[in-house]
Amino acid sequence: MKKQERSNQKWKGKSTLTTIIAAIVIALVWFLFPEDDLGESSRDGLIPVEFVRTLDGDTIRIMYEGEERKVRYLLIDTPETSDSPEENQPFAEEALKRNDELLNSGQLEIEFDVGDREDHYGRLLAYLYIDGESVQEKLLEEGLARVAYIYEPNTKHLNLFKKAENKAKAVDKGIWSIQGYVTNRGFNH
Repeated sequence: MKKQERSNQKWKGKSTLTTIIAAIVIALVWFLFPEDDLGESSRDGLIPVEFVRTLDGDTIRIMYEGEERKVRYLLIDTPETSDSPEENQPFAEEALKRNDELLNSGQLEIEFDVGDREDHYGRLLAYLYIDGESVQEKLLEEGLARVAYIYEPNTKHLNLFKKAENKAKAVDKGIWSIQGYVTNRGFNH
């Protein structure tokens, strides 16, 4: 009988130890891999703004702090539109239309990174979200943008964006369907 009791005590001790180790591992994972590294967005730092209009695939106008401002999307680049439609780069019109569709589909919020909030043209530099979903990530996944203009320290979502870009690349979607079109310096037309 005493042997049975000792065996049960050992089992309870091992079970408790296993539970403690599991809790420590979970806490370490949470500490070492914050939400953004796991591909989930946090609502912290998102600023609700009023959408005014779409300028192109990666630039818009918003109302921010009572004034109309241009916003240039951080970490992405889309093909350029022109005043003359026949001079548009391939997929420029699609990027513009999709960007406009996304921005007109819900509540717009922006997020600044830790570096400069404006570029040398006076445009705000931000990440954009519609109903909490990343607009940049969506454009990258759909093959309408490339990861570009990577300037430290504004790189908070760089890994997430590269993963989204790689999804489109893997299936030759959008801009990736034209061999040699996307370069590290922009788009060849």
